[in-house]
Amino acid sequence: MILTRETMRILMLVCLVAMVLLAVFFLRTRRMSLRSYIAWGLFALLLPFLGPFLVILSHPGKSLPRFRKPRSRRRGSLVLL
Repeated sequence: MILTRETMRILMLVCLVAMVLLAVFFLRTRRMSLRSYIAWGLFALLLPFLGPFLVILSHPGKSLPRFRKPRSRRRGSLVLL
């Protein structure tokens, strides 16, 4: 397969869209106002390759109850088989 200029552009666009979709799906799991949701979504779009990672790493808003991980009662315990 020969990578032409157009093929590289299409692959880069597909990667960009996939990263923005990941950031948007992550934002759906957070509790925040519509204004905040739009602002973080625009941040992910306007910073093409770094924006989605920064949105996910910054954890904006509060986590919705259905997406919270249950806390384990056995912290630090060692189970031997």
